[in-house]
Amino acid sequence: MGEYPRCIPTSMRTLSLHKKWIPAGVYPVLYYGTGMTILFITVLLWASFSYSATLKLKDEVGREVTFPFPPKRIVSLAPNITEILFSLGLDEEVVGVSIHCNYPEKAKGRVRVGSYISIDFERVISLKPDLVIATGAGNPREMVERLERLGFPTYAIFPKRFDDVLRSIRHLGQVVAKEKEALSIIESMQRRKERVIERTKNLSRPKVFLQIGEAPIVTVGKGSFADDLIRLSGGENISGNDREMYPRLGMEEILKRSPEVILISSMNPKGDYEKAFREWERWKMIPAVKHGRIYLIDSDLIDRPSPRIIEGLEEMARLIHPEKFKKPMQN
Repeated sequence: MGEYPRCIPTSMRTLSLHKKWIPAGVYPVLYYGTGMTILFITVLLWASFSYSATLKLKDEVGREVTFPFPPKRIVSLAPNITEILFSLGLDEEVVGVSIHCNYPEKAKGRVRVGSYISIDFERVISLKPDLVIATGAGNPREMVERLERLGFPTYAIFPKRFDDVLRSIRHLGQVVAKEKEALSIIESMQRRKERVIERTKNLSRPKVFLQIGEAPIVTVGKGSFADDLIRLSGGENISGNDREMYPRLGMEEILKRSPEVILISSMNPKGDYEKAFREWERWKMIPAVKHGRIYLIDSDLIDRPSPRIIEGLEEMARLIHPEKFKKPMQN
């Protein structure tokens, strides 16, 4: 899909707004104009204002979604979506989240509606959301279709690379009427990304192996978020040409590809990472092991397509090129 424009064009949106004025005190004021035209201007001392509005948009998987605008009760079905919504300032509007949502701290106090692939529909119904936001990278189509049948508009995002995250933030800013806030986040992330690229552009690219699974050993291939981050941070992914997005590699193949930096992702919250380090120490013929370049990296920063992915990029660049990132980068 091509990128959406910053402002939503008429061809991609339909906004209908209905307003109802209920005056409590009305006083007519008489004015005389040219040609003895009499104009009556109604002065409202007090009035109550109520409205209803709907917005129709295409989401990132090409579905047309019509929902109340701006939405006031939102259910998020993925951690990255939750992080984006809170970063936009929607502290009150987010009423439900997935069981995987652990950031920011406020998200932990929201009602849990289920996992990526299985949600409690009765709990969603009880929350009475006017919008559900899903991800194309995890939430099954059948789940989204059932939510729609139950009467809950569901907008899906589907970022696949770093720049897609910026696009998704912009889209959600449009969806929730927070375009200014979204633009501010995007501009900050873009500046920080360009600083990383500028610092590493003339450096040699060390061969990097990112481990995301222990038994069997699983890494990241072409088309994955982490592959994009390795490239942007000035490294060369040793599995960057593998067709599988998450290939399994045997130790013989890893030895053959000879990584100079090994990054271990903290994907498993119960993982024994000290043991993982000890396992690698057995293979002294690998350059990364020989030179002590084995590092643990926070999986939430490199796996979640949220505003914090820029922190993951900066951390990865610091581990790959420590000589260029001795001081923390400023926002």
